[in-house]
Amino acid sequence: MLSKQDAGIIIDEKRQEKGLSWSELAERAQRPNVWLVSAVLGMHPVPEDVAEFLQNELDLDDELVKALRRQPTRVPEREIATDPTIYRFHELIDVYGPALKALIHDEFGDGIMSAINCSLDFKRVEHPGGDRVHITIDGKYLPYDWVQSDKQ
Repeated sequence: MLSKQDAGIIIDEKRQEKGLSWSELAERAQRPNVWLVSAVLGMHPVPEDVAEFLQNELDLDDELVKALRRQPTRVPEREIATDPTIYRFHELIDVYGPALKALIHDEFGDGIMSAINCSLDFKRVEHPGGDRVHITIDGKYLPYDWVQSDKQ
């Protein structure tokens, strides 16, 4: 059985062979680019219509499509944390995480921002001092709520 991660590597190679950027592929699939890349790389199950689109667009075999459709196990790869780009995201959260937490609590109260009920957007923004990476995280606020269990 082909793993979702191995399937993602093969699919990425096929995407590159076709000369498509991730954003072009996402646009053709009518899906957000961050979601599509994350799904192809193994972090989401791919709905049937998107899997069929990818199969046709990239000439994928049935084994690759089956891997895309499977439910993922979402665990981080330990080696990936040392990748310079991914490490910068860890660094960003290390530096700004406490401030973001304080701002969430100040604006909303005691709670968290969902990483499950959320969306992300990515785009390149031209800037005279060097192009910028623009990432937007749109997460649902979830208040902490004490609920008494009926069995106590």
